Amino acid sequence: MSPERLGQHFLTGHGWCERIIAAVAPKSDAVWLEIGAGHGEMTTLLARRAKQVIAIELDPPLARRLEDVAAPLGNVRVVPGDVLQLDLASLIASSLAPGERVRVYGNLPYYITSPILHRLFESAERIASIDIVVQMEVAQRIAARPGRREYGYLSVLAQFHARPEILAKIPPGAFLPRPRVDSALVSMQMPGAGSTLGVTDTGAFFEFVKMCFAQKRKTLSNNLRAAIGEERTRLALAAAGIQPRARAEELSVPQFAALYRALP
Repeated sequence: MSPERLGQHFLTGHGWCERIIAAVAPKSDAVWLEIGAGHGEMTTLLARRAKQVIAIELDPPLARRLEDVAAPLGNVRVVPGDVLQLDLASLIASSLAPGERVRVYGNLPYYITSPILHRLFESAERIASIDIVVQMEVAQRIAARPGRREYGYLSVLAQFHARPEILAKIPPGAFLPRPRVDSALVSMQMPGAGSTLGVTDTGAFFEFVKMCFAQKRKTLSNNLRAAIGEERTRLALAAAGIQPRARAEELSVPQFAALYRALP
């Protein structure tokens, strides 16, 4: 299967690879999980700084080629397969010492960035950081603050689990094949706001957040009324101290948690 079919855009040359490594791993003896290792350029650079690199690659020919790249390095484990299908929690746990946390790097296919982040956040307690190259539009959504047009469900998901920051803009010319959009390097240090909010059932909480953003142009009250009824909505908004005319894009992660906890 071709890179285009898999949505892969490889960083070309060592210039951008070196810049990214300098930003995310200037000095590190951590265990790294690399998603979409491709031709192994970043794998090799990570291996020089890492205790171990677990390199996941979906494309079988590239995975076989990575085995050749990994052999002389001595600290790279190539895992062929789809990160969305692999038992990621077990893979991470089997690679770490007690109390240790993995660091994640990935040059992610644009069309599955959100599903991959969902999978990673399922193992958030074993992850120290996530550094990813993604489409600029997605990066802006991940890092957007309340009140911004880009702020939405993905923003709340990322900021609940991590502290995202856009480190660099990467132009289309840095990749082969060349994408039609700008990309960005996003760094997410763990944990995020959720570590102090007392939300125990994160699955139910994020279903609630989706409900709040169901129709972004509508008020939060209108979205919630359609799902949980007018009286429950009125009581919850009042208990959380949120104005009835507020929109979901105006609420911070702690405010979403307060509103969720206030549901009667």
